[in-house]
Amino acid sequence: MDRTDDSLIALRRILRATELFGKELAHAAGLSPVQFRVLQLVAEQGMSTPKAISVQMGVTQATITALLDRLEKQGMITRARSQVDRRQMNIAVTEKGRATVAEAPDPLQQRYVRQFESLKDWEQAQIIAALERVASMLDAEDMDASPVLHSGEIKPS
Repeated sequence: MDRTDDSLIALRRILRATELFGKELAHAAGLSPVQFRVLQLVAEQGMSTPKAISVQMGVTQATITALLDRLEKQGMITRARSQVDRRQMNIAVTEKGRATVAEAPDPLQQRYVRQFESLKDWEQAQIIAALERVASMLDAEDMDASPVLHSGEIKPS
């Protein structure tokens, strides 16, 4: 086997791991990994706004709005106009949403984050450089993407 095959096998393993996690999460929590990450962010902050979530995840507000619509329909979040600024919408997690976050399987990205953060700075920089290069090779450097390990597109379900 040559290095090209080795690199393609490594990419396939990464994609397969994210695909399997997505299925496990969908089965356990009834959410996509991206929906779960939005729910997690709001739960961590207590309350948030669509703009704050979109900035934190690195996706458009339209993408977040679609994700919030789905989460609200499932009873995971509530939306309310801000009393301070009526133009602003505040997002809060419901009891059902909190329970979903608490009971969901350990997110694949959390495992990755723990292990990545334990690496030395030079190792982190090397991994980032390699991954950015791979994204560039796939013409994916300008794609709308959040820091969520998921093999599918980030779009409303």
